[in-house]
Amino acid sequence: MHKILTFSDHLRLIDERSTAFRAAVAAAPSLDVPVPSCPGWTLFDLVQHLGMGRRKSAAIVAAGPADAPPEKSAWEDGTGAPREREALLAWWTESVERLTSALREAGPDRGCWTWWGDSQSPETSGAWARRQVPEIAVHTYDVQLALGDPEPMPDEVALDGFDDCQFTLCSTDVAWPHEPAVVDYYATEGRSWRLRLSRDGAWAARLGAPAASEDPDPDTVDASARGTASDLVLFFYGRIPPDSPKLELDGDRRIFDQLIAWDPSV
Repeated sequence: MHKILTFSDHLRLIDERSTAFRAAVAAAPSLDVPVPSCPGWTLFDLVQHLGMGRRKSAAIVAAGPADAPPEKSAWEDGTGAPREREALLAWWTESVERLTSALREAGPDRGCWTWWGDSQSPETSGAWARRQVPEIAVHTYDVQLALGDPEPMPDEVALDGFDDCQFTLCSTDVAWPHEPAVVDYYATEGRSWRLRLSRDGAWAARLGAPAASEDPDPDTVDASARGTASDLVLFFYGRIPPDSPKLELDGDRRIFDQLIAWDPSV
């Protein structure tokens, strides 16, 4: 049985991945190094983007239950991130500290505004904590890639991160605009997921759990992807293309193209 990560685990992993991100930026020859997985961005742009995002997340969690996110003035002073490297790294550290302090004060169950209200994930501070981990992990990969030495995500981060991708980012009650389909994902570490796409939206389930085993017939699956959990996360975030040798795709590959192009918010 796989381990279910707790709020404390997510806080720990935020710290770990944030430290890895800082170390990668500190090792770069210049903040002007381009980031190939984020076209048009330099390392400086990436740090500023990720730091501002953590500050905004902190403000959202601190605000508690709300119908909208806080005003921009609650998380940005208008000056942006400093451009000198040591000052930028200190600014990044402060950004993460704002986030973790807000999360620790809130605990896992505080209601919060979220942009995933149509998904299967709760609208809580705990869900915000979970969401941070793959975000920081993927951008750590981006920095490492820019420096020519990308590393896979730790299994713990990747397995929980892909689960979050399915239940938070992918699930929605917005109608799927194509033919109904069933997509399975298999992590080589031993976990798997099923995504059902229909007029009722996109709904995720963990395969192997009692509630997810009502339709175990593999013949009902229209497409599947298999790879390490890290590669599945990177595929989901567009860092690995569908034709990558790191992935094994079966079935109707057009469904993956449709998923990549689909934006339920439009």
